[in-house]
Amino acid sequence: MRQTLLAASIAATIALTGCSIHETQAPSAAAVQTQNPLMQPSALQYQAPDFNIIKDEHFKPALEQGIKEHYQQVLAIANNSEAPTFENTIVALETSGELLNRASKVFYNLAGTDSNPTMRKIQGEMAPKMAAHSDNIHLNAPLFARIDSLYQQRSTLGLTNEEVRLIEVYHQRFVMAGAKLTDEQKAQIRVLNEEQSTLTNEFSQRLMRLTKEIAVVVDDVDQLAGLSDSEIRAAKADAAAQGHEGKYLLSITNTTRQPVLAKLENRELRQRVWQASSTRGMQGENETASLVARLAQLRAERAALLGYKSWADYRLAPQMAKNPEAVYKMFGSMVPAVVANTQKEADDIQAMINKTGGDFTLAPWDWAFYAEKVRQEKFNLDESSIKPYFEFNRVLTDGVFFTLESLYGVTFKPRPDLPVYHEDVKAYEMFDTDGTSMAIFYGDYFAREGKRGGAWMSSFVAQSKLLNNKPVVVNVMNIKKAPEGEPTFVSYDEVTTMFHELGHGTHGMFSKVTYPSLSGTAVSRDFVEFPSTFEEDWAAHPKVLANYAKHYETGEVIPDELLQKLLKSRSFNQGFDTLEYMAAALVDLEWHSLPADAPLQDVANFEANALEKHGINIAAVPPRYKSTYFAHAFPGGYSASYYAYMWSEILAADAFAYVQTQGGLNRDIGMKYRKTIREVGNSVPPMEAYKAFRGQAPTTEALLKRRGLN
Repeated sequence: MRQTLLAASIAATIALTGCSIHETQAPSAAAVQTQNPLMQPSALQYQAPDFNIIKDEHFKPALEQGIKEHYQQVLAIANNSEAPTFENTIVALETSGELLNRASKVFYNLAGTDSNPTMRKIQGEMAPKMAAHSDNIHLNAPLFARIDSLYQQRSTLGLTNEEVRLIEVYHQRFVMAGAKLTDEQKAQIRVLNEEQSTLTNEFSQRLMRLTKEIAVVVDDVDQLAGLSDSEIRAAKADAAAQGHEGKYLLSITNTTRQPVLAKLENRELRQRVWQASSTRGMQGENETASLVARLAQLRAERAALLGYKSWADYRLAPQMAKNPEAVYKMFGSMVPAVVANTQKEADDIQAMINKTGGDFTLAPWDWAFYAEKVRQEKFNLDESSIKPYFEFNRVLTDGVFFTLESLYGVTFKPRPDLPVYHEDVKAYEMFDTDGTSMAIFYGDYFAREGKRGGAWMSSFVAQSKLLNNKPVVVNVMNIKKAPEGEPTFVSYDEVTTMFHELGHGTHGMFSKVTYPSLSGTAVSRDFVEFPSTFEEDWAAHPKVLANYAKHYETGEVIPDELLQKLLKSRSFNQGFDTLEYMAAALVDLEWHSLPADAPLQDVANFEANALEKHGINIAAVPPRYKSTYFAHAFPGGYSASYYAYMWSEILAADAFAYVQTQGGLNRDIGMKYRKTIREVGNSVPPMEAYKAFRGQAPTTEALLKRRGLN
C-alpha cells in the first residue's frame, strides 16, 4: 500500500473549515525558528530528518507556521498582476509550501509508526486546519483563473510534454476540488470537508485504540497448542508488557483473517480470536460503525455538489477505470469462477474436518487451520518445515535486495550513522549501477505499540529535479518480532509483502521527473499498485528463492523437493484469497455508490446486502476487511478505490508474464521496465507508460493464471 501524507491530510480531503487559514495563530518569535529543527531543511544527506533532535513539541508550531507561510505564498501567486505563465503560476506553486511539506511529512509518518497521546492530540487539532488550508488553495477563484487560462492554451505555449501534463494535473485537481462551484456551493463543500477531515482522523484514532483493546488474553498455556515455543514466549512477553503477568496475549492484526488461526488447535480460542477481529468497532467507546455510516453519507453529498451521482463516480473519473460500472464488470466477470473455486476449497476443508473427527460445520475461524491440513495432505507440505528457511534478514538482503540488484542494478548499503525514529528501524542508502547515490531508505518492519496496522510505503522527501531533491523513502510493516536473541521468521505472505512494499519504495526512489507533483508514486490509485504487485512474483522465482531461502543455522539452500512443493502450493486457497479481497472491494464500492439522498445505513445490514447482491455472501469467507476496521476505505486514501489492487494486478500479472518471455530475471528487461514505468512517475499517462513497456494493453489471461483460477 502506498501511503500519502500531505495528500492524505490536504488533497485527499480537499476540504476546509469556515475560517480562513491566514487567521491561524502561529508562533512568531525568532527564537522558535532557530530552536525548532523542522523550521529549516535538515543538514543530513538528502534532507533526511534528524530524528535525534526532533521532539513532539516541534510539530504543532512548525505545521501552523508552515500553513501560514504557504497560504501567503499562494496568495502572492493568485494576486500576481502579471499575466499567468507556466513559471509564475505552476512552477511557483510547485516551489511553495516548503516548510509545511517538510513538517507534515515527518509528522504524519511518525503519527502512523511511532504515535503517542501527544501526537494523537496534535493530529486531532491539525486535521480541520489542514483541510481548511487545502480548500483555501483549491477554492481560490483568482488562482484557478490563472491555472485555467494556462490549461486552455497549453498546447500553444511551447511547453514540454511533462509541463503540459503538469498543467493538466493541476487543472483536474482544482476542478475536482470544487474550483468551478458557486460561492454558496463552495461554502457547503467547506463544511462537508471539515467534517470529513475530523471524522477520518477520529476513525484512525479509534482504530489504533481498538487494536490494543481487543487483544485476546489467554490464561492457560495449554490453550496455545499449535504455536511454537518461540511464539508462546513472545505471547507471554507481550502479555507482561500489557500488565497481564503470567498470561499470554494474542495481538489482532488489521484484517479479518488472523495469522494465528492457522495454528491454534483449540477451536474455542480460534473463535474468540476471530470474533475479536471481525466484530471490532461495532459497539463500545471506540465504535467506528457510526463514523462509517456518516462518512459514506457526507462523501455522497460532496460528490453531488460536484456534479457526480456518487462518490464512486467522482473518485473513479480521473482513474484508469473511469467509472464504477467498469469495476463492477471486472469483478462480475470473475465471480462465477472464484465462487466455484472457493466452494470446492470449502468442500475439501469440510471433508478434512470430518476426516479428523470434527463434528461441526466449517466456520470462518476454522478455515485457516483446516486449510493448512488440506495443504499438507495435497502437497505434503508442512509450514513448520519451511519456516527455518525464511529468516527475516536473509529474506530482505538476499531476497528483496538481491532481486532489485539483478533487475535494476541498484545496491543497498546500511547507514547506521543516520538517526532513526525507533531502534527497530534501519537506514540504508541506495546506489545505482555506476555507484551513484540515489536515495535513502528506511526499513520499519516490526510490530509495536503506537504503530497502526498494515503495511505501506511513504516518503519523507519526494524526488524532484526542480527542487534538487533526492528521495528519502520508508517501508512499514507489522511483522511479529522474535524474543530477544532469537531469529525472526516470516511467513511466505510476509515475504511477498516485503517485496510488494519495496516495489512501492523503488517506484519512489527510481523517479526521475522534474516536478514534485508528478514524482514517483503520485500516479492514479489504480496504477500505483502495479509496480508493487509486479515485484511480488519475484519472491517465488526459482533463482531468487534459491538465493534467500536458506536454513537460518546451516545456510543450506532449501531442498529442491521442498521448493517444488512450495511453488506448487502457491495456487492453493486462491479461491478464498480472491473472494475475501473481492468482498472487501465490492463493499467499499457499494458504500461509495450511495446517492446523496440516501439515509444513514446500518453497517451490518448494508454489508450483508452488498455481499448478497454480488453473489458472494459465503459465511465462511467474510470480507478481508469489514467496514468498521476498513482503514483503506474510510480513514485512508482508498475510498471507492480498494478495487485498485485487482485492477493493478491485471497489469502486474501481464507484465510479469511478458518479462518471462524476455529472459526473466535479467538486467536488460529490468532496466527497460525501470525506465518506462518506474522513472516517469505521473509525467506520462499510465496506459501510455504501460504500452511503452509492454507494447500493448494488458489482458486478464495472466491474472487468472497467477491466481490459479483458469
